[in-house]
Amino acid sequence: MRNVTVESVDARTALLAAVVDSSEDAIVAKTPEGVITSWNRGAERIYGYSATEAIGKPISMLAHKDRADDMDGILERLRNGERVEHYETVRLRKDGRSIDISLTVSPIYDSTGKLIGASSIARDITERKRAEEKLRAANQSIDARTALLASIVDSSDDAIIAKTPEGIITSWNRGAELVYGYSANEIIGKPVSILTQPDRPDEMEGILARIRSSERVEHYETSRLRKDGKAIAISLTVSPIYDSTGTLIGVSSIARDITERKRSDERLRAASLYARSLIEASLDPLVTISPEGKITDVNEATVRVTGIEREKLIGTDFSDYFTEPEKAREGYQQVFSKGSVTDYPLTILNRDGRVMDVLYNASVYKDAQGDVLGVFAAARDMTALKQASQYARSLIEASLDPLVTISPEGKITDVNEATARVTGVERERLIGTDFSDYFTEPAKAREGYQRVFAEGFVTDYPLTIRHRDGQLTDVLYNASVYKDARGGVLGVFAAARDVT
Repeated sequence: MRNVTVESVDARTALLAAVVDSSEDAIVAKTPEGVITSWNRGAERIYGYSATEAIGKPISMLAHKDRADDMDGILERLRNGERVEHYETVRLRKDGRSIDISLTVSPIYDSTGKLIGASSIARDITERKRAEEKLRAANQSIDARTALLASIVDSSDDAIIAKTPEGIITSWNRGAELVYGYSANEIIGKPVSILTQPDRPDEMEGILARIRSSERVEHYETSRLRKDGKAIAISLTVSPIYDSTGTLIGVSSIARDITERKRSDERLRAASLYARSLIEASLDPLVTISPEGKITDVNEATVRVTGIEREKLIGTDFSDYFTEPEKAREGYQQVFSKGSVTDYPLTILNRDGRVMDVLYNASVYKDAQGDVLGVFAAARDMTALKQASQYARSLIEASLDPLVTISPEGKITDVNEATARVTGVERERLIGTDFSDYFTEPAKAREGYQRVFAEGFVTDYPLTIRHRDGQLTDVLYNASVYKDARGGVLGVFAAARDVT
C-alpha cells in the first residue's frame, strides 16, 4: 500500500511539474523577501532570463524604473496574508524592453501555516491580454517541489484541469472550482463531458480526438455549463501530456472565464454601431485617410459633396477630390507629422463641377497600443459657418448685459458692446488687457475667474465695475468655462447683471 501511495505521489509530482514547466505564463516562486527560487519556461520566454540566470536573484530585477516600489508593495501585502489577483502592471525584460503583464500573486504556506514563499503567475498582455498556457508532460521526479508546485497550480484563478486521454478528470484546481462551481471531490473521476452544453454534445469528444491525434487546441472560445446550470463563455487551451517515452498519458486544459469579456465585446459592437450611426448622422463630410493618403472610409455627407458612391471613394487618393490636390496632400501630411490640424482651408470639387469651400479639422487616430492608424478629418462648409458666426455675434451684441471672454492668463479675448459701455473703453482696447483692471477690487475679480477655471463655473459673484470716468456699477457675474471640440478648456465666458 505504501508503494502505491509513493507511486501516486510521484505521478502527481510529474504531472504538476509538467503543468508548471509547460505553461506559456511566467510562473515564479520566491521567498517572502523576494528572492527567486523557481523559474519556469514561460518566465524565460516572457522575461528573457534563463532559469540559471534568474534563480537566486531578487525579483526586483524585473521592476520597471517608473514603478520602483511596485515589487515591495506586492511582497508586503503577501507577508500580511493578502492575495494579489489579476494585477496589471509593467515589467522589464532582460533586453530592456517594457512589457505589460497581468499578475496573480499568492502566499505559499507550509503544513504549520507559516509563510514560506510566494507564487506568481504572470501573463503577457502586451498584445491581446489573453490567456495562454502551454502544458507538456515530462517524466521528472521532483519530490521536494510537490507542495510548491501544487500551490502554484492551485493558486491560479484560471481553471487548470488534467484528464485521461478518454476524458476522465484526474486533477482539478481551485480556479476550476471557482469557474465551474464543482469541488475537486465532486468532479475528479467524472467525465469532462459533464461540463458540456446540451447543444454541443460532440464538441468535447472532438477536442479529445484532436489531442489524441497530437494536435493542440489554442484559445478556443466556447461555452460550458456550471454546476448551478448557468452557461459561461470560456477561452480554452488544451494540450497533450506525454511521458518520457512520448506516450500520451493525459490532457491538460486551461480555461479562462471570458463571460464578462464577451459581454464587453457585445457592448463594444453595439457602441461601434452607435458610433457609425452618429457618423452617418453628421451633416459634415467625414473621412479617414491611410498613411499612404488613401481614403479608408467616408460618411454619406462626403458622398453627397463629391457626388461619388462610398465604395468608389474608398481606396482612392484623398487629394483627388479638391481643386488644389497638392494642398490637400500637404494638409494630411501635416496631420501625420504634427498630430492634428485645425481650420485647414480646401475647396471640394464635385464630379458635376460644383465646388464647396470648407475648413478641415483633422487628427491622427491610433490603435490600443498607441500606433497611428490614419487620419480622421471633418470638413465644415464655410458658408454655413460664416452665417452661424454672424448670427451668434448678433445675439451677443443684442444682450443688454455686459458679456466677456477671458483667457487662462486672465486676459480679455472678446467683449460685447454692453461691456464697452459699462467700462467706457472701446472693444479693441479692452481685448488683450487684464480682466481684473476694470473693477474696484482687482484681486477679487482675479480670484473670481480663477475659481471658474478651478471649479468650472461661478454664479452670482459680486463685483463692482469701474467706468473710466469714475462711475461705478454693482454687478453679479455668472461665469463658466468654455471648451474646444476635444474638451480642452479655452477660457471663461462671463455675463454680468447690473444689480445697482
